Amino acid sequence: MLNRIILIGRLTADPELRYTNSGTAVASFSLAVDRPRPNQNGERETDFINIVVWQKQAELCAQYLKKGRLAAVDGRLQIRSYDNKEGQKVRVAEVVAESVRFLDRADQTNSSFGVDNDRGGNSAGRGSAEKSSPFEDPFAGDGKPIDITDDDLPF
Repeated sequence: MLNRIILIGRLTADPELRYTNSGTAVASFSLAVDRPRPNQNGERETDFINIVVWQKQAELCAQYLKKGRLAAVDGRLQIRSYDNKEGQKVRVAEVVAESVRFLDRADQTNSSFGVDNDRGGNSAGRGSAEKSSPFEDPFAGDGKPIDITDDDLPF
């Protein structure tokens, strides 16, 4: 059996940190994750997925993650149910995170892939805004066909 979820998305709100009666930290937040293909109207749809994080990682998420930050979550899907105030049974699907990676810095929430090559932490003095990320597509927006011969292919 396998129950494994890997997500990359942006937080829709700041994480909410709580503690159980025994003092265990638990944080919850929601990730906005774009679907890989456009719908019939050509628009990209987004799923809003609830995430639950426990213990020390919950405290770190609450401390460092904020609304709009890019994060990767590795965990498992959990379906739980409870009775609401009206006595109706409610089913909730959420991802219980085993690992959360912060993919951008707080001052870089709109950067491409969350990569910042300037390790000094200050974007001033970095020079031109045209400085490219090593992850940018070199062919994006070119619109020209690529001339590749069979000899260029590794297989």
